[in-house]
Formats: sequence, structure tokens, C-alpha cells
Amino acid sequence: MPEKIEATDHGPVHYEPEPATLVRREAFTDGDSVFAFELQERDTLGHLPGQFVQLFIPGVGEAPFSVSSSPTDEGPFELCIREVGKVTNAIHDLEVGDTVGIRGPFGEVCDIETFADNDVLFIAGGIGLAPLRSMINYVLAHRDWFDDVTVLYGCKEPAEMLYPAEVRQWEQSDIIDFRMTVDGVPEGQTWDGNVGVITTLIPGLNLDPENTYTVVCGPPVMFQFVQQELDEKEIPHEQIYLSLERRMHCGVGLCGHCQINDLYVCQDGPVFNYEVIKNRPEALS
Repeated sequence: MPEKIEATDHGPVHYEPEPATLVRREAFTDGDSVFAFELQERDTLGHLPGQFVQLFIPGVGEAPFSVSSSPTDEGPFELCIREVGKVTNAIHDLEVGDTVGIRGPFGEVCDIETFADNDVLFIAGGIGLAPLRSMINYVLAHRDWFDDVTVLYGCKEPAEMLYPAEVRQWEQSDIIDFRMTVDGVPEGQTWDGNVGVITTLIPGLNLDPENTYTVVCGPPVMFQFVQQELDEKEIPHEQIYLSLERRMHCGVGLCGHCQINDLYVCQDGPVFNYEVIKNRPEALS
């Protein structure tokens, strides 16, 4: 059993890019791939579940990415990256053995140990599975600390599933309740599971509201509908956490790119307690 990692146990933040080598890559969809990197000057990244790094490619630019691997995983750290722009296109052009720059890890996160002796519910929509995967696998590595663990995952269509091999393991596992849905099934694809948006999975859950902690990550439009369903289940707002995606640039709260009213996602998040941000309109838009 891995040793417990406290919220204050993460390693030092590295503000200057450190060289890291791409040691493995795997495509999940036409635009989504996982990239595994090894730092050249130290053994581990020293991140916590939910933190992110800034990945720098000389001559191209820099972009933030959540770390999708758990601190309990041995070996390289992983980033799941969608090809959507100049920097991500350049990343998808990398070959094994290439070097990039890594800054971080950045961000404050929820102290997962506060969930101990309670039920834990993860709700991931689309690419939101990538940052939640780090937390999910951290919880599974310490499974005896928690009561029931439930994972809900939704994507647009079967061909857009991330981490398909791991998803199959979760489906067959007897230590978590894993449920998945797709928005639709295009012609030529097969699917024998639930069809509908991710909120269709929530009413069927048997939750103990006072003893359930929830972590949600997905497109901003998903949050308000998920929250409506969680309100129907009477989950207290202080027991709900959201992992927010914003266009972070500096990672240290100076540039203002990720500012939400008086908060900075790169410094105060990216994982926020819902009670803290629910009255800040920009947070969920």
C-alpha cells in the first residue's frame, strides 16, 4: 500500500522549464493521445491529484495540462492532450525521445484524505476524465480508506472514449461502481451501454447525501445540469468539488488570463469547492 500523501506533501514548484523526455505515447481517438514524460534532472514530478504543469516547446509556445497519472504511479508522469491549436498540434508531432520543457506542478487541490470514511462520487465528462483519472487512481490505491466509490463517465460517442483499456478494467472491478454513457451512437459504431447525457446516470444512484463527497470535471456547460441533479440528491455544496479548465498562461497568478473575479485558477484552483465559487458567475460560464 502506498504511503499517504498529505495536501502539503507535494514537491517544490519549478518555475523555470525543466527538460523532460517523451518516453511513450498512445492515441485514444483521432485527436486525443496520452503522452508519458520523464524529467531529465529529477526522478519524480512531485504532483498531487488535480495539479497541472505548463508544457513548453521551444519556438512554438507553452500550454497548461492537468497531470492524468496518480502520484502513486511509478515511472513517467502522463498528460492526456487534445489536438486543438498551435501548441497541441506541435505536441502531437513529437516523437519518442524528443525533449520538451516542463514547469510546475502548479495549483491547489482538495485534500482527498478529508473524504476518508465517506462515499466518493466522481463525475467526468469528455476530456474531463483526464484530470479526474489522477484522483480516481489515487483513491483506488488507498481503497480501504473510503466507503463506496462511484465513477460516472460520459462522452459524445463510443469512438471518443478515453483510456479504453482502463475503462474496461473499471467496468469489471468489484471495488468501484463504474457507469458510462454516450450522447449518441453514430452509424457504424456499436454500443450496448446507456445512451444519453451524463446527467441521466445520476438519478439512478443510491447516495447518502451527508456522507458523499463529489468531484466533477467536464465542459462548463455540463456543470449547471450536474449540479441540478446533485441538488436533487441533496448533496451539501461544501462536499462538492469542481476541477475547472481555464487558459492559464503564467501559472503564478500574474498574467490574469485565468482570473475569476478575485480568484486565479492557477493559484487558487484548479480544483475548487463549489460552496466557494457558486456565487461567482464567471466560474461556471
